[in-house]
Amino acid sequence: MIAPVACVAMALEGALGWPGRLYDAIGHPVGLFAKAISGCERKLNRPDWSDMARRVAGLGAMLGLICTVLAGMGLAVWLVRGSAGAWAWLPLAVLAWPALAARSLDDHVSPVLAALEAGDLARARHAVGMIVGRDTAALDEAGVASAAIESLAESFCDGVAAPLFWLLVGGVPGAWAYKAINTADSLIGHPEEPLRAYGWAAARIDDLANLVPARLAGVLLCLAGGGGWRVMMRDHARHASPNAGWPEAAMAGGLGVRLAGPIVYDGVLASKPWIGEEGRSAGTADLRRARTIYRRACLLLWLGALGVEGGVEAGVAWLA
Repeated sequence: MIAPVACVAMALEGALGWPGRLYDAIGHPVGLFAKAISGCERKLNRPDWSDMARRVAGLGAMLGLICTVLAGMGLAVWLVRGSAGAWAWLPLAVLAWPALAARSLDDHVSPVLAALEAGDLARARHAVGMIVGRDTAALDEAGVASAAIESLAESFCDGVAAPLFWLLVGGVPGAWAYKAINTADSLIGHPEEPLRAYGWAAARIDDLANLVPARLAGVLLCLAGGGGWRVMMRDHARHASPNAGWPEAAMAGGLGVRLAGPIVYDGVLASKPWIGEEGRSAGTADLRRARTIYRRACLLLWLGALGVEGGVEAGVAWLA
């Protein structure tokens, strides 16, 4: 049963995150994906190739990455099961642990909140700049709070709901295949040149991988926040991503604020539509409540994983 593996992995990550000493000693597995993805991009995304050739090259690189991760983790699972027997669930949970990022995300958002609560806007800008891609040097309190809330909502899908979903569906190999896909999308799945053609496959595969988890994340955030359903259903399509709008709109609705809107990237203003209630910008108190909603949603996910175990056992008993 994979549910005990998922529950223990979530408990480990929730309690420990990814400790700094461990990171200093061995890094993080996602870093290996990043090196492989960047290496392939340097070799295969050739400017003298046509867009079609670069799309094919990008697709081939993605398929190679996914197959390699599935094969490697499949072998690891087979070795663990062969050596640990009935106790295999414990080392498998340790293998799955770094694929989740509930505590890690909380640890990145908390310094932003602490700086805002202390009235240190410069420190808050620096802290939020560590987790978002937009320009943060000129953000006011509302801009910093909104950026952190948006990152928290979207990353709830990418860092928690989606890897857990694929862990339950495809075991440890499924969770790590998702992390490889999501890492590739972050690095090369951009619509701008020179990655527009080469990164097309990474972006589309990531869209597919997040199709169910994003909607699940939105539902859980609405449940954890005690509302937000109307805004989620109304505004999710306003986001450029077919998936990220679900958790972001759910969070905006639960808080009763507006998120997104015009954003500056590398000195260029991007006109994005607002998501959420018109007229009320987010503030420090909203970021504090967003973190609470996020933590509740993570707990609901953990309880849901426990429910998967009970549901499977009940189904097996009924069939028997």
